[in-house]
Amino acid sequence: MRTASKSDAILDRLLTLHPKIIDLTLDRVQQLLADLDHPEHQLPPVVHIAGTNGKGSTLAMIRAGLECTGEAVHTYTSPHLVRFHERIRLAGTLIDEVALSTLLEECERVNGARPITFFEITTVAALLAFARTPGDRVLLEVGLGGRLDATNVVDHPRLTVITPVDLDHQQYLGETLAEIAGEKAGIMKPGVPCVVARQTDAAREVIEARAEQIGAPLMLHGQDWMVRTEHGRLVYEDGRGLLDLDPPRLPGVHQVENAGTAIAALRALGASDTACQAALSAEWPARLQRLTSGQLLDPLPSGAELWLDGGHNPAAGEAIAAQLDEWHRAGRHPLHLIIGMLETKDVAEYLRPLVPRATTIGTLTIPDTPASLSAQDIEAAAASLGSVATAHPSLEAALGALSGAEPPCRVLICGSLYLAGHALSENGVPLT
Repeated sequence: MRTASKSDAILDRLLTLHPKIIDLTLDRVQQLLADLDHPEHQLPPVVHIAGTNGKGSTLAMIRAGLECTGEAVHTYTSPHLVRFHERIRLAGTLIDEVALSTLLEECERVNGARPITFFEITTVAALLAFARTPGDRVLLEVGLGGRLDATNVVDHPRLTVITPVDLDHQQYLGETLAEIAGEKAGIMKPGVPCVVARQTDAAREVIEARAEQIGAPLMLHGQDWMVRTEHGRLVYEDGRGLLDLDPPRLPGVHQVENAGTAIAALRALGASDTACQAALSAEWPARLQRLTSGQLLDPLPSGAELWLDGGHNPAAGEAIAAQLDEWHRAGRHPLHLIIGMLETKDVAEYLRPLVPRATTIGTLTIPDTPASLSAQDIEAAAASLGSVATAHPSLEAALGALSGAEPPCRVLICGSLYLAGHALSENGVPLT
């Protein structure tokens, strides 16, 4: 268990400034930015990334590509897994405790007692850090939606990116793919190019209509660029020609599409072929991440593989299932799932593609997460799909129950980034 820091105390105070965790509007952010002399107008060139799935992985690949050319890249991502500091990178390095505490205190002081959500005020702190730290590029990941997200305050980014749009956060963004796509498309700006990943017809039509309305040039998957795998290689093609590249280091067949999106973005930024290859070396925790050291491995039988994934919506379940099928073709290993999810998620639809592929299913209530589904609720969801699951009181107990599993086997902890963060914290191996 890590020791609480000064920034932890400040962040706890900031959670009390608004009665809601999420309240989508830009008014409060814009007021605080104005009071801080508009740091959002003083940033290096910005790449703004929205979408339902793949935002973080795509951002990580873009960052790796840019940094290989010597660029100093600031990044803003969310949520964090273990420590808040993970959200803000300054010129490639996680923000340090002193800098973070100082920025948070400044934003808290200037905002005063005015209502503002936790994500809004911490986004302002990140923008302030980026404005004050020398750098060549800022990569901004949307927190939720796009149109009214706190990151959507940069009037003229260098590039926008929309990763695949799917059903998630319907209570905030709308019940249909078209409605959700409309919110994501809100990051596009007049005259600013937008790279668009593979989309459903419904989402693509909304994005295209918005782009035409405001005059935003599009670079569409399947029309302006394509990506595929051939003989173990990643092949990317656009109007500039064809790239034959090593595959992404990030595991998962879905990462091929994310890699294509990242390469399209890098090409739009004028990056070299070398940068595009370097992008594919990116790592990103809790996205089908294999844990090869740490305390969580201790209860498992020798030869067991331990994997971690934070995906939490139906599309994420399908993506994991596709990778499980790839693994199965390479050699059958029994799969043991350990699942925790939030009550706002569609647990049955997430589980549907995974249940037939699992040898056992263990369920958890995510520790220290009030919005977690109970282990018993997830157990019932699995039962509704015709599978037997077992509720466990803790992650330690769920892993301990597998001590007698027959190796070689795979254990996958999945269903929530909050559970992934808990797992990484319990594992005791620091993130960098």
